[in-house]
Amino acid sequence: MTRLRAWLLAAALLAATMPLSSAPAAAQGIPQNIPRNELLILENPEGTIKNAGWFNIWAINAGSQSNGLQQAALDTLWYIDPEKGLDGPWYNSLATDKPVYNADFTEMQVKLRRGLFWSDGVEFSSADVKATVDIQVKNANMRFSAVLANNVASVEAPDAETVIFKLKKPNSRFHTNFTVRWGAIWILPKHVFDKVEDPLKFDFNKPVTLGAYTLQSFDPDGKWYIWQLREDWQRTSLGSLGKPGPKYLAYVDPGPPDKRVIAQLNHELDVIHDIAPEGMFTLAKQDKGTRAWFKGFPYGHPDPTLPAVIFNTQNENLKNRDVRWALALMIDVKAVSMAAYRGAATISAIAVPPTGIHPEAYHKPMEAWLKDFEIDTGTSKIKPYDPTVGKQIADMLRPSMGDQIPADPTVIGKSFGLGWWKTNVAAAGELLTRAGFRKQGNQWLTPDGKPFVVRLMVEGDLRPVMTRAGTMIVQQWKQAGIDARIDVAQGTLLTRRAAGDFDSFIGWSVETWGGHQDLSYFMDSWHSQFVAQPGQPQPLRNWQRWTHPELDKIIEDIRRIGFDDPKGVELGRDYVKLMTREMPIIPLMAYNVFTAMDQTYWTGYPTSDDPYANPVTNWGNSRYMFVRLKPTK
Repeated sequence: MTRLRAWLLAAALLAATMPLSSAPAAAQGIPQNIPRNELLILENPEGTIKNAGWFNIWAINAGSQSNGLQQAALDTLWYIDPEKGLDGPWYNSLATDKPVYNADFTEMQVKLRRGLFWSDGVEFSSADVKATVDIQVKNANMRFSAVLANNVASVEAPDAETVIFKLKKPNSRFHTNFTVRWGAIWILPKHVFDKVEDPLKFDFNKPVTLGAYTLQSFDPDGKWYIWQLREDWQRTSLGSLGKPGPKYLAYVDPGPPDKRVIAQLNHELDVIHDIAPEGMFTLAKQDKGTRAWFKGFPYGHPDPTLPAVIFNTQNENLKNRDVRWALALMIDVKAVSMAAYRGAATISAIAVPPTGIHPEAYHKPMEAWLKDFEIDTGTSKIKPYDPTVGKQIADMLRPSMGDQIPADPTVIGKSFGLGWWKTNVAAAGELLTRAGFRKQGNQWLTPDGKPFVVRLMVEGDLRPVMTRAGTMIVQQWKQAGIDARIDVAQGTLLTRRAAGDFDSFIGWSVETWGGHQDLSYFMDSWHSQFVAQPGQPQPLRNWQRWTHPELDKIIEDIRRIGFDDPKGVELGRDYVKLMTREMPIIPLMAYNVFTAMDQTYWTGYPTSDDPYANPVTNWGNSRYMFVRLKPTK
């Protein structure tokens, strides 16, 4: 039994015997004088913050972004929700409308809202946007300095409500830097930073906010932060959508997984950011007031992020697509789903997360092509796609889970995904043989006669769901004759990922908007111009270090069209076909986040039945949840 499972079992047993707290406020160490029906308590997944008093998000200094700072206090020009949104996924936040580009995408004009105010009473204007750019370009080590310096030739503010960006080169997606998916370039208060000698050393404590909340208090040891609704909340961009329900927000470090479960069972933690599936199962069983994204199994919110087996395609043994496809055909994704998520996964055969609007834009329209897709192994021709795998996972779970498992094919597809690749070890062997590999006994040898070793890097206890997935895949590769080894990079995965110090790893290089069909959020960074030489650090996000002339052309074509141009979907489907043929990553599933929401004190949370926002607590978009939450009567 893993340590995590032992924790969760202990939590379940303890919770079953503990009386539920009737205290008016939370036992998280936060002040107890706030009425519980005015206080929403959310997990800060960053845990205890080392530099608790650092609120200058534009300079990196061990502070927190997810302590409510980006969710409740800051603002920027636009937001795209990964779900349907309150009235569509696109929000004009500080801007009055979408960006306006000139014909060759070298200039972007933005019109700003008037009547919005900083929490100290100063009116927001174009001068703040201009200062956000100028200060960070001038101070090279600030958080957004590089992207702004690389793109912006100049920024002008001809009047209080107009900003004009002159770009160094055509960029039809420049606005996305000021568009929140998880975060973005936040607008800073010029009148505050004008008085600062060195913005890199300025802690911004107490933060002057443009969002609907302002800082009330925080723990100097970094365990909790409390934000209070501004009296003039109507003078913020969120105010146009209605009054937020909670008067106070507390972002807390609730401790390890067992304590999170106990805290929610005792109604001392309203929203858990993420727990392992076992913890979610415990909450669902012990407390009928707990709600997850799905009302029943599989519970978790599928983030617009795609966990996959990511190959280092600069590794000599993994450069050949036949080898990568062979490793894919050795995997039984049903077993991976059961190992990782206990079946509570949303699988994807294509290199796009099965979330937000992507099933309608990509997964369902690509089904016919996937069914006809054929691989010539050199010995035989196979059609590897099985459209029934999602249903098979549901059928596997139904005997033990009963009515919790949906029977409606549409709901099954939404919950568990559509199809995946058939396990075909024989065809995998044919592909390896064509690539010059040979089998000696039950062991595959490389073309130079050495054992075919594949290390699969995982994060260990830091990300147990993905570690379990990787462990199952290594076991399947071993059974097929690969010298596969689990490579636990506890605390070092990010460094090794950037350095290319891996054969393969479980992680993601595909992240999308979710609520918008455009794939440039991740894809632009995959252009060959950004691929590092072996041994050199790889910039975001092409961790597979893969290049292909057809991919470059797709990216360049996307750069030349507008963000909302329907041709973007066509180019996205071309990308899907290329990724399927080449398999530089093996897509597995959405990253299902088991966000648990307690309805004892608050109702109106977003769910799959009412997907108006992402409930995951560290996302900037989660602010839209606040305007729909109401105290439980």
